[in-house]
Amino acid sequence: MVLSGTTLTEPSRIHIVGIGGAGMSGLALVLSAMGHHVSGSDLKESPVTLRLRQSGISVVVGHSAEALGTPDLVTASPAVPETNVELRIASERGIPVWTRAQVLGALTRLRETIAVSGTHGKTTTSTMLSLILIAAGMDPSFLIGADVVGIGANALWGKGNLLVLEADESYGSFDELSPRLALVTNIEADHLDHYDSLQDIESAFGSLVARSKDALGYVDDPGVRRVSESHRIESVGQGNDYDYAISDIALARVTSSFVLRSSSGQVVHANVGAPGLHNVVNAALAVAGALKVGVDPRACEEGLSRFAGVPRRYEFRGSAATVTFVDDYAHLPGEVHATVRAAQAGGFARVVAVFQPHRYSRIAALASSFAGAFDGADAVVITDIYGAGEAPVPGVTGELVVKAISSRKESPKVYYAANRDDLISTLATVLSPGDLCLTMGAGDLTTLADTLIEVLRR
Repeated sequence: MVLSGTTLTEPSRIHIVGIGGAGMSGLALVLSAMGHHVSGSDLKESPVTLRLRQSGISVVVGHSAEALGTPDLVTASPAVPETNVELRIASERGIPVWTRAQVLGALTRLRETIAVSGTHGKTTTSTMLSLILIAAGMDPSFLIGADVVGIGANALWGKGNLLVLEADESYGSFDELSPRLALVTNIEADHLDHYDSLQDIESAFGSLVARSKDALGYVDDPGVRRVSESHRIESVGQGNDYDYAISDIALARVTSSFVLRSSSGQVVHANVGAPGLHNVVNAALAVAGALKVGVDPRACEEGLSRFAGVPRRYEFRGSAATVTFVDDYAHLPGEVHATVRAAQAGGFARVVAVFQPHRYSRIAALASSFAGAFDGADAVVITDIYGAGEAPVPGVTGELVVKAISSRKESPKVYYAANRDDLISTLATVLSPGDLCLTMGAGDLTTLADTLIEVLRR
C-alpha cells in the first residue's frame, strides 16, 4: 500500500535506517502499533534491537540493499549520513525518503499533540506528563527518549486523542511540528554545529511556539523569558504573578515536593520521586500542561506519585565503603549545575563530581561556560572528551574544561584524568567515606560506577 500523502493513515511498509537509537526505536514501536509493517537496520546488535524483534519488527544488522527490501517509505535517524547505502538506493528507486521530523509532523496531524521542548529536561517532563495522563484515564500515546519506568517502553500508541512528544531541537528536528500545546523547559546554547548562535536557537523555539495553539514555559529561565517577550507563552515560575505559580518547595536526598497554583484557582500538592529544583520545574511544567488539557488536580498528584525516575537521570547505582554512586546524563553547563545542586541537598559528607565532556565541537564552543557549573561540588574530576563519532580537534581536550573551572577564585579542587586507568586511580585516592560520587556525561562514563564499586569493595 502506497502512503497517502503525508498522513500515515493507511497501512504501509516503512523501513527505518538506524532503528536502534532511542528516538528511532520509539518511532518504530509507534508505527508498528498503528498497523504499519515496520522493518529497520542498524550497525550493531543491542538490547533495543532485541526488544524490537520481540515486538514483531524485523531488524537487520548492517546496511545493504538486502536490508532495505521494498518498502513504501524510508526514514532515518538524523545521525545517519546521506551517503548511507540504503538511503541512496531508496532515492535511486524513487522510494520516498522522509526525515524523522517529517514522520513526527505526520503523527501530530493524527493526534492532539503536546510537544515537550527545551535544551534539557524534555525526557523527564515528558515521562511525568505521560504518567499523569495515564492516571487521568486518558489512554495517551507517547514518544519519549527513554523508557518510562513501570511501563518498560519509551513509546506507546494509545486509544486516546493525546500524543506526548519529546520535541528535540537538534538538527531542526521539531521544525515540522505544529502541536496543540508546546511546553518549554529552558533554552541554552547547544547544537552549535547546526545553529549559528544562542539567538538562532531562541528563534527556533519561538517558531515552535508560534506554530502551537497554546504554549507554556518556565519563564524564570532567561532564554524562555526572552522568547516570551515576543511570543505568547503562559508563564510557569516561582512568583505569585505567574499563570502557574510554584511555591512551598521542599528538597530532599531522593525526593522533592511543591505546590502549584493556577491563575484560575486550581491547586496541586505535588510529591516527586526525584531530587533537585530542576525536577520541581520539570514536574511543575508537566502538571501545568496536564491542567491545560483538562486533567483534574487530584489526577496530577496521583500521576506524579507514580514517577520513579528516568534511566541516567540522577540514577542511584549503588554504594561501597559508604561511598554512594549516582549517574546522570548531564552534559551541558546548565544541566551540570542543576545536578550538582540536587546533590548538595542530599546531606552527603562531600560531593565528588566526575565529568566526561561530550563532543569536540560542543567543548570547543562551550568550554568557558563550565566555569561555574560545578559550584557546590567539593572536588571535580574531568576526563578527556567522548567524541560521539566526531574526529578529534587539535587543542580541544578535557583540559579546556579544567582551565575554565580553575579560572574562578573560589572554584572546587579539580583534577584531570585523561584515560580510564588514571581516572580510576585518581578517584580511589580522592573518594572518602560518606562521599557522593556523581558521574555526569552523555558518553560511556556511565559504566564507571560499577568499576569503582568493585574496586572499593576489594
